[in-house]
Amino acid sequence: MNFSDELVNWYAQNKRDLPWRHTTDAYIIWLSEIILQQTRVEQGLPYFYRFAEKYPTVSDFAAADENEILKLWQGLGYYSRGRNMLKTALMVKELYGGKFPNKYDDLIKLKGVGEYTAAAIASFSSNEAKAVVDGNVYRVLARYLGIFEPINSTSGKKLFQTAANDFLNKKIPALHNQAMMEFGAMLCKPKNPACGICPVRTGCYAFTHNATTSLPVKLKTIKVKQRFFNYFLFVDNNRILMNKRDERDIWANMYDLPMIETESLLPINDLLTHPEPVNLFGNDLQIAAVSNVKKHVLTHQQLFIRFITIVKQPIRIKPNWVFIKVENLQSLPLPKVIFIFLDNFLN
Repeated sequence: MNFSDELVNWYAQNKRDLPWRHTTDAYIIWLSEIILQQTRVEQGLPYFYRFAEKYPTVSDFAAADENEILKLWQGLGYYSRGRNMLKTALMVKELYGGKFPNKYDDLIKLKGVGEYTAAAIASFSSNEAKAVVDGNVYRVLARYLGIFEPINSTSGKKLFQTAANDFLNKKIPALHNQAMMEFGAMLCKPKNPACGICPVRTGCYAFTHNATTSLPVKLKTIKVKQRFFNYFLFVDNNRILMNKRDERDIWANMYDLPMIETESLLPINDLLTHPEPVNLFGNDLQIAAVSNVKKHVLTHQQLFIRFITIVKQPIRIKPNWVFIKVENLQSLPLPKVIFIFLDNFLN
C-alpha cells in the first residue's frame, strides 16, 4: 500500500464522528471550517451547532444582524471571523443567488476564504481534486518527508503545497484530505505523537531519525505586545455605561466598558490624576472598588486589565458611550473578559 492508502485505511477505523462529515452541503462545511480556524474541535463544536440551528441556510445567515453574529460568537475569539462570515453570506446571496458555491475558483473570491478553506470546501462538498494543507497536514508532511523548511515562510508554503499535491489521491480527494487532517490531529500530534501505532512509521523520516520534536520548523517572527486597560464601571440605577468599540482594534464593533489605555500599569492614584480620567470624570473622581489586575492573552497581545467601579457623579459622555439597562446586557456582544466581570458583578 502507498502512503495515501495507509492513511485512508487508518481513517476508516479511527475517524471521529463529526456532524459536517455527514454532508456535502458547501454552506454547512463552510460553517465548520471557519469556526474551527484557530480552534480545537471540542471548543468549536457547540458553536457549530448553535450557528447551524440559528442559520440553517446561507440566506438565513445573510439576513442576520452583526450583533447577533458576534453574540453567538462570544467566547470563541478571533471575532473578525464572525464579521467576515456575515460579509461572505451577503456575497453569496448577491453573487450566487443564495446558493453556496462548491468550486475552488468561486470560493476563493469570498471574504475570509483563503486557499486552505477554499480547497477544503471544494474537496469535501464536490470532491474537487484540491490538496488541503492545514496545520495538521504541515506537521504530517514535515515529519514524513523530513522537510526542514519553515512552514510559515513563503518558500515553505510553496514547498508543502507541492508536496501535498503530489501525495493527493485524485480518485478520492475528499477522503484523502480528511484522512490527512485527522491523522495529524489524532495520531501525529504536535506533542507525544503515537509513533508506536503509526501505520506509515517505517517510511517516516522523523521516526527513523528521531526528529519528531524538531519538525515541523516554524519561524518565530511575531512579537507579543503588552497593553494596559483600565475599565471604569459606572452604574446609574438599573443602567450600566457601555462603550461601543469601532473597527480599528481588537473586538471590533463589540461592547465593553469606558476604558483608558496606559503605557504601563499605573498605581491607582497616578491613574486618577492622568489627564484623560480628569477630563472625563473631573478632579474629584470617587472610587468604590478596584479589582485585581487580570491577564488576558490574545494571539499577539497580552492585556493587563483592571476594573474600577466609580461612584455616581456627573461625567462627560463620549459619543460612543451608551447607557444599557441591565436586563438588556445579555443581548450585547461582549468580549469574554467583560462578560465574566459583569456576570460576576451582577450576580
